[in-house]
Amino acid sequence: MHRRDVLKSALAGAAALSLPSIVRSESQSTLTFVPHADLASLDPVWTTADITRNFSLAVYDTLYAFDADFKVQPQMVAGESTSDDGKQWDLTLRDGLKFHDGSPVLAKDCVATIKRFGQRDPMGTALMARTDEITAPSDKMIRIRLKKPFPLLTYALGQVYCAIMPERLAQTDAFTQVTEAMGSGPFKFVAAERVPGQRVVFEKNKDYVPRDGKPSFNAGPKIVHFDRIVWNFVQDPGTAAAALQQGEVDWWENPQIDLVPQLKSDKNLTVVVKDRTGEIGCLRFNHLFPPFDKPAVRRAVLSAIDQKEVMTAVAGAVPDLIKTDVGLFVPGTPLASTAGVEITRGPKDYDKIKKDLTAAGYNGEKVIVLAATTIPTIWAEASVASDVLKQIGINVDLQALEWGAVVSRRAVKKPPDHGGWNIFYTYLGGLNNSSPGPNIAIRGTGTKAWFGWPTDEEMEKLRDAWF
Repeated sequence: MHRRDVLKSALAGAAALSLPSIVRSESQSTLTFVPHADLASLDPVWTTADITRNFSLAVYDTLYAFDADFKVQPQMVAGESTSDDGKQWDLTLRDGLKFHDGSPVLAKDCVATIKRFGQRDPMGTALMARTDEITAPSDKMIRIRLKKPFPLLTYALGQVYCAIMPERLAQTDAFTQVTEAMGSGPFKFVAAERVPGQRVVFEKNKDYVPRDGKPSFNAGPKIVHFDRIVWNFVQDPGTAAAALQQGEVDWWENPQIDLVPQLKSDKNLTVVVKDRTGEIGCLRFNHLFPPFDKPAVRRAVLSAIDQKEVMTAVAGAVPDLIKTDVGLFVPGTPLASTAGVEITRGPKDYDKIKKDLTAAGYNGEKVIVLAATTIPTIWAEASVASDVLKQIGINVDLQALEWGAVVSRRAVKKPPDHGGWNIFYTYLGGLNNSSPGPNIAIRGTGTKAWFGWPTDEEMEKLRDAWF
């Protein structure tokens, strides 16, 4: 490689495009990569963290996948047939599929994976709610009997999180982490070389048989160009930039935005926005405990947030990477809308908002806020928004943590003063926020919902009506 590549994955909090990354070849057979975060979990069902999603794309494969036009294409599936009434689907697996331990991928593995995925993922739960049974009539056939036709079946099975794993692992409770990574994807995870907080290593899966066709986003043949990929997590952005410019690493996934102009000026580097769908910034409330169990308190807080102010702190050095006035769905997608965003617009009267909070029932209780210092875009978002919370009278306890600690802590349903939390900050991948189907943030299923656990029966009815 003559030029290193900076594939950028900027965040939009309102929304941001994916920031550049940087690539230069350490050797002919090894790609050295600086990821945006440490890998805290190996389980793509247990967590929605982007770092685990990226890990999953390397180690696992899926029955279907999305191409560059966001259309669903067969991946592990060779073919499919449906009954005349649309209520039975038979999916046939491709030949030559093997897990990394050499065992064949069987239909029963896929059945177990789908069932586990169907307990957590928004599209998975939608599929299972419309399913009578999923069986494996043979080693190569998956049969899905539906209660009624569900045209989005392949869309659901094309989610990255429906990562096919052996039955013995897929039988793990969906709310318990799988700690062994055994997939059938193009790379094997080298567990013996993992150094938590520092290093993750992958080796080429020599038994991997790419499907035919041309690569297109997540679909098509996955052609492997390196024998090894080494993820070196570098917490300090300046150190990562220096390593990149000195040729010590090949690719920096998510460079700090204020360093982008410097990186663009280096003729040996290429800065590219790879993910045009970007990410949507998120201030997530815990609905289970005071004070954010009260809708009026949540509304008062949202009325104080200025998307432009937050995103200027995140990406002010490269303003073309951000968008504001962003709603529930990604800008530029068919369902994009600013409905509900009006509460964040206009001048902010903090004295009035303080009174609104008091009237809504906020009594000065401590609010525990989780924020990752190891992801600059999250820390910038959290710093500005948390300062606003203080200005409107919220008693903020801002806890600066590594991203892996946030991932673990946000899953805790205990009261905030017993190891839980009230708010955490994150970003949500753009593609998963293009419609009500896969959008985890809008689910209102209580303790079965995404972290924050809101209960909203009306939202669930609207989502079902969309399907």
